[in-house]
Amino acid sequence: MPVTISQRGRLITLEGGEGAGKSTLLRGLEAHLRGHGVDLVVTREPGGTAVGEAVRALVLDAANNELCAESELLLMFASRAQLVRQVIEPALAAGRWVLCDRFTDASYAYQGGGRGQPMERIAELERWAAEGLKPDVTLLLDLPVGDGRARAAGRGEIDRIEVEGDAFFERVRDTYRARAAAEPARFRLLDATASKDDVLAQAIAGVEALLAGAPS
Repeated sequence: MPVTISQRGRLITLEGGEGAGKSTLLRGLEAHLRGHGVDLVVTREPGGTAVGEAVRALVLDAANNELCAESELLLMFASRAQLVRQVIEPALAAGRWVLCDRFTDASYAYQGGGRGQPMERIAELERWAAEGLKPDVTLLLDLPVGDGRARAAGRGEIDRIEVEGDAFFERVRDTYRARAAAEPARFRLLDATASKDDVLAQAIAGVEALLAGAPS
C-alpha cells in the first residue's frame, strides 16, 4: 500500500561549526526520540553508506591538501546523493524518522561560505543530487568560533577541514546564521555555550511540534 503524506517520516538535522557539540547532542536527542517510541534511523554526513564513508575519509584526510574547492563540493554531494537514495528517502517513505549529523546546510556553510563556492551552484546540486530534500527541522548549534576551536583542539589529531584558520570558520558561522535567519520556520538556533543538559533541552523544545504530530 502506498505511503501517504501523513505517514511519511520526518528528517531532523544537526548543524554547527567545529566543537559545537553535535555528537553529544545527537546521542541525547536519539535517546529522547527513541524513548518516545520514534522509529529512528541515525546517520551522518559525509558518510552513512559505504560510498559516503569512503568519501568522508578522502575529504577529511589532511594529506589531501591539493583537493580543490570544486572537487570538495562535488564529493560532498556525491556522498549526499548516495545517502538520500540509499538511506534517507527509503526510511522517510516507510514512515521512519531520520536524525542526521549534518546535511545540505553544511555545504552552504563550509563549501559556500568557507570555500567561496557560488551559492547558486550549491542550490543546483541540492535540487539534483539531493533531490531537493529539505529537513523538517534543523537544529543549529551556535557558539563563537574561538570557543568551538578550543573545544575541538582537545579531540586529538585535526583533520583537513579543522586546519583552516579562524577567518574560514567565521564565514562558516556567518553563513549558518544567515540561513537560520532566512528560514526561521525550519531552523532552531541553539545556544551551544550552555551546558550539555541545557542544549539538549533546547533541542527537545525544537522538535516538540514534530513529536506532538507523530502517530501514537
